[in-house]
Amino acid sequence: MRIALPNKGRLADGVRTLFERAGLDLRFRGDRALQASFGEDRTALFVRSADIPEFVANGAADLGVTGLDLVEESEREVATLLELGFGRCRLGLAVRSTDPAQNVTDLPDGVKVATSFVNLTRRYFEANGKRAEVVPIGGAAEVTPLLGVADAIVDVIDTGSTLSTNGLRQIGSLLESSAVLIANPAALADPERGRELTDFAGTLESVLRARGKRYLMANVPRAALADIRRILPGINGPTIVNVLDETEIVAAHAVVNQWEVDRVIAELKAVGAAGILVTPIERLMP
Repeated sequence: MRIALPNKGRLADGVRTLFERAGLDLRFRGDRALQASFGEDRTALFVRSADIPEFVANGAADLGVTGLDLVEESEREVATLLELGFGRCRLGLAVRSTDPAQNVTDLPDGVKVATSFVNLTRRYFEANGKRAEVVPIGGAAEVTPLLGVADAIVDVIDTGSTLSTNGLRQIGSLLESSAVLIANPAALADPERGRELTDFAGTLESVLRARGKRYLMANVPRAALADIRRILPGINGPTIVNVLDETEIVAAHAVVNQWEVDRVIAELKAVGAAGILVTPIERLMP
């Protein structure tokens, strides 16, 4: 199995963190290697994020991790298996701060728009009944209105501070994007290969499900079980286990949200719980 991963940029760190949490150790073949093995018969290919949809679509890789914005821009036929929850951003339309336009429909026909997202920009303006002259660029779109190269830009926006610094403001949103796991449709359709790919997606999903969750165990009075059910709803309610040689005490186990741990512990103590243990969760399957 081959998976194409970002070699640098806003998505690369998130991918490495996710793989480490999943226990997938990327073993590089050299300091400047463009490939790494991770497990038996699995190879990671490190390429530009923008090229990953092409690598996956043409079968050079079975899977890939890249931004949804880049997948949509590529217009290549790939299957999206999983949203990964990092690399969040939006693709926005921006004009000079002095421009009176408040939205895309206020812009005149023939407006010059600088962007590296040519296909998404054209579709956006067509969907809004406007005609635009798209100026393809490779980067630094924010400077083009200052140089008179374009009247507006379409670019990735995180906080908007870069726009403000360059005298620009956002007037439209094309797409909300984050990292996604994509697959080659032909590989996915093959029974054996497809099962391997979906199993791998399931591994990553189990790690994502465990984020922000904690496993809590406590010895609680049997008489307080009605309160315990309220305090520890868990996924499907708490698991109650008899404690050896005890008749009045049982062990309660549940998965709780990390931000609720302090409240849950306080409420458990209030109903007589003891021996409370909270541990991280590496993976969580539905």
